[in-house]
Amino acid sequence: MYAYFVDGWLFCVAADAVHGPQVTLWGRKLTACVPADLGRFLSHAHGCEVLDVSYGPRGNPGVDGLGLVVRVQEVAGGVVTRPVMVGRTWADRCTDDWEGAIPEREREGRLWLHPGETGSWPPPGHKPRWGDWQPPF
Repeated sequence: MYAYFVDGWLFCVAADAVHGPQVTLWGRKLTACVPADLGRFLSHAHGCEVLDVSYGPRGNPGVDGLGLVVRVQEVAGGVVTRPVMVGRTWADRCTDDWEGAIPEREREGRLWLHPGETGSWPPPGHKPRWGDWQPPF
């Protein structure tokens, strides 16, 4: 679990796909899932108008009303999901990379997989604003 603070206040947590913790939504696991399977679950919930799912510029699905963005993490067996969540105060537009409250360093790594894509961010040669920090995964 990774925790982010602003002025001493916890505002964002991110589960690690390997070490957890397991995060669920209506009994559906969100941590360490096959991205395509979780994507279908979120699309179905959106189609049934249970959740208002949107996709950020890097293709990550999320629910602004819940302060939830689902990222992917590379593990030994492939790529699995890892939920990143912010509190209600920061939930508005959390899927938006520019205006949302998800820390930029949580956007580093593999992009959400779509058929035929294998991209990652940042691209080679990009200098991130957070200096020498490296993601723990």
